[in-house]
Amino acid sequence: MDWITRVMESLGYWGIVAIVALENLFPPIPSELVLPFAGFLTTTGPMNAPGVVLAATLGSVLGALALYTVGAIVGRERVYFIVRRYGRFLTVREDHVERAEDWFDRYGRWTVFFARMVPILRSIISIPAGLTRMPLLPFIAYTIAGTLIWNVLLVGAGVILGAAWPEIVRWIDYYQNLVIVAGVAVVAYWLWLQIRPRLG
Repeated sequence: MDWITRVMESLGYWGIVAIVALENLFPPIPSELVLPFAGFLTTTGPMNAPGVVLAATLGSVLGALALYTVGAIVGRERVYFIVRRYGRFLTVREDHVERAEDWFDRYGRWTVFFARMVPILRSIISIPAGLTRMPLLPFIAYTIAGTLIWNVLLVGAGVILGAAWPEIVRWIDYYQNLVIVAGVAVVAYWLWLQIRPRLG
């Protein structure tokens, strides 16, 4: 927090842009900690809440574009090569990847939108978007829309709670744990569907 405070105090809005962009690339810098704190700082310093939200949204888009580029560089061809070579160890087949691609083609835009409001997923969702070469303009538009909602909620919570802003982190932890449990359950169910025919 000392480092984050120094960056915000010395660079202002551009510091928030940089921190949030890094948060997308390095999730250990969590927006659910940075943004409520930034919201609190608007009550004691020269920054204002709309400016913080806009700066955070710009940082999120820049970070998302960097990960989208990583996915695009890796490319679907390399993914299929990895699956053909190592898929049997991961219980993943080419038709699984094809179905995932089809699903992302159909629902990818809304997935990007909603994932921006889910810890952990909000960063990594940019990689499959790049892998499938989701059109860039819709990717940016849905990223902005989802991120804007997330940023308004967190910055607004910091403004409202003031010095008690750390409270929001506790509630985000509950939300994040729920997401993790749900994700593990989905993966476990998928693995069961793959293994069950071999058992029976």
